[in-house]
Amino acid sequence: MKVKRIVANVATQDPAEADAFYGDVLGLELAMDHGWLRTYVASDKKSVQVSFASQGGSDTPVPDLSIEVDDLAEALSRVQRAGIPIEYGPVSEPWGVRRFYVRDPSGKLVNILQHE
Repeated sequence: MKVKRIVANVATQDPAEADAFYGDVLGLELAMDHGWLRTYVASDKKSVQVSFASQGGSDTPVPDLSIEVDDLAEALSRVQRAGIPIEYGPVSEPWGVRRFYVRDPSGKLVNILQHE
């Protein structure tokens, strides 16, 4: 299993408020807009991303980090072997990802996902 991307997620009541700073000031491109989630990327490097969200999707909490992997089944197997409780999922979401939530050792909520 390889990590393909890590995205910092920032909880906010209005994800669109990030446009002026992250888009206009820093020059990041809006790559994804689900209404409840907006993701900004560097134009030359799609792995540089930050998201602002009012929820985590499917009425879940906003995770602190989203980590995209190339093999979700292997990631899930590793988490289970380590005895780490699953907080949500695994589930296939309507926006085209399969994912699950766990907490890291510091208590941060981590969304581990793979695009389907």
